[in-house]
Amino acid sequence: MPPTVRAANDGPVSEAPGNLRKRLARGELLRLLYRLGHTSASGVLTLSSRATRAEVFVLRRGHVMVGDGELAKKALLARLARLVTLDELHGAFEGGITAYPPGATNQISLIAWTRQHLESQLDGTLAEVMVKELAGVRLSLRNELAPPPTDEADRRMLAAMVIPRRLDQIWPLARTPRFRLLAFLHFLRGVDALEGLGVVAERSAPHRIVDVRRARAFELLGIEEGADLETVKRAYRRLARSLHPDLQPEASGSERKTLERRFAEVTAAYEVLI
Repeated sequence: MPPTVRAANDGPVSEAPGNLRKRLARGELLRLLYRLGHTSASGVLTLSSRATRAEVFVLRRGHVMVGDGELAKKALLARLARLVTLDELHGAFEGGITAYPPGATNQISLIAWTRQHLESQLDGTLAEVMVKELAGVRLSLRNELAPPPTDEADRRMLAAMVIPRRLDQIWPLARTPRFRLLAFLHFLRGVDALEGLGVVAERSAPHRIVDVRRARAFELLGIEEGADLETVKRAYRRLARSLHPDLQPEASGSERKTLERRFAEVTAAYEVLI
C-alpha cells in the first residue's frame, strides 16, 4: 500500500502521464523511469514482482523523493539498481499527485540516474561490440526523447545527431573522447532515444550483448562462467570485504581510489548476474 502523502502547494507542476498498469520485461523499467523523468511526472510509482515485495516511490517533477541523509539516498539508489535487473515486474503509476512522503527532504533526478546507470554499464568489451554493431548505421535522435544537455560536450554530441550521421561522422563533430561518446550512445539506445537508419555491418542480437556482459561479469568476480547464484554471491561477498574502501582504513589516497574503482566494477558485475 502506498505511503500516506501530504500535498505540497509550491507552484505549478508540469503535465504528468496518467495512470499506468503494465508488466515490465527486463529493460522496460529503465525506459519507463526515463520517460517519467523526461515528462517531469509527479505521482506514486509502485513496482512488484513474484520474488520481491512491493516497492513504492513518490515522484515529484521527474524526481524521486528520498529521506534526509546519505544512508537514505544510498538505500534508494540500491533499490532502483536491483529492480532494473529483474526479468519481469508489475508496474503501477498513479499520476497527477503533487505530494511529499513523510520525512522526504531530498530528491534524485530520474533522467540523471537512468543516464548514470546505463553509462556505467559500458566497459571495453561492450564498447567494441557497439562499434562493430553500429558501423555503417546512420544515427539520429528522437527529438521527443532527447535528454537535456549537462555540459558543452553533451550539446556537441546532441547537435551532431540532429540529422542522421554515421559514427565516424559524429566523432569529429562531437569532439569528445571515444569512450564518452559510446557511453552516451549506449544511454540513448537504452531509453529508446536513438534511431538507426541503414544496413548494420555486424548486427549483434540483444541477447548477444547481454552474453558479453555476463561473461565479463563472471571474469571480474573470478568464477567460472555459468556459476550458480550462491557461488556468485559468495564471490561478491569475498571481493567486497577486500575491496570496500571503508574496510581498508590504512589505504593511502591513491590506493583508496583504486579500491573504489575495483569495488564499483565488481558491484556492477554482481548486478549483471543476480
